Amino acid sequence: MEASTETQETSAAAPAALPWTVRLQIFSLVTATDFAQRANGTVNRFAFSLADRQARASARPDSLGVVSADIAVDADRGLWARVFSPSAAAESAALPVVVYFHGGGFALLTPASAPYDAMCRRLCHELAAVVVSVNYRLAPEHRYPAAYDDGVDVLRHISSSGLPGLAVSIDLSRCFLAGDSAGGNLAHHVAQRWTAGIASGEPSIRIAGIILLQPYFGGEERTAAELRLEGVAPVVNMRRSDWSWRAFLPEGADRNHPAAHVTGESGPEPELGDAFPPAMVVVGGLDPLQDWQRRYAGMLRRKGKAVQVVEFPEAIHAFYVFPELADAGEVVKAIRAFMDESESKRA
Repeated sequence: MEASTETQETSAAAPAALPWTVRLQIFSLVTATDFAQRANGTVNRFAFSLADRQARASARPDSLGVVSADIAVDADRGLWARVFSPSAAAESAALPVVVYFHGGGFALLTPASAPYDAMCRRLCHELAAVVVSVNYRLAPEHRYPAAYDDGVDVLRHISSSGLPGLAVSIDLSRCFLAGDSAGGNLAHHVAQRWTAGIASGEPSIRIAGIILLQPYFGGEERTAAELRLEGVAPVVNMRRSDWSWRAFLPEGADRNHPAAHVTGESGPEPELGDAFPPAMVVVGGLDPLQDWQRRYAGMLRRKGKAVQVVEFPEAIHAFYVFPELADAGEVVKAIRAFMDESESKRA
């Protein structure tokens, strides 16, 4: 059920009921994150790497019939992407493309991180799409707007070079941008830049929709959900979140910077071109960022943009990377329905 207003209660919420396997994975992740986020604003990448298990791309089909390959976009700046595709087409029709931006607070993880490699494989199979997972540059070594620049440049690369070597054909008029957490923030800003550039001659990839899984927006204000879930939510808390914004935003900027605060309460709403696509926003009831996500959806509505909010009342932040959780399967079904609806409206 969609909520149109923020949660008003500020009393402590009950912890999420999670399988022990998920609790163990989260403990490993947040412990590594806390070690990696140094007080001086730098990242201890070695400490984080101990918990960040990497998966290799493979031309051999996995159990889902998915193959993967890494492609270089700009080797000089370490910009690359992992492409997931069916090993053979089930039908002759060209497949849509999902350009995916991983989460990690703008500073951590890659497309090769095992949870994201596995998730993109599932998306490729369940959505019947080619998935391009972007290895954008990370903060604090590369602050705003480096990650946004990388996202746009990957679209330019796909537009100019295609995705050669696939066993399937692709339809670049059916390109969806997707991302979770910080990657959801990227998906919004890349879509905003790309659609604004159409009039000035950007290449002709058509963005058919954006899919934001618990996108990472924020501001100087502490929302009701942030206060209510502090110390309860297992992944995101205010300390980790504040560190991530300081690492990503320009030196001296606060969280009301337009990269973070896109909902209009502390400044002008973002300018969105006529071609800005329909949006799907996934919200979790145990995610401290949920109020910012609902405000984002409200901003899109005020500007006359199509937006669908999908609520998972018992979902923690990053629930979608844990296939053990039932909601992780349900959100993929919701994404497929959103993509199908976008295509039917276009037809």
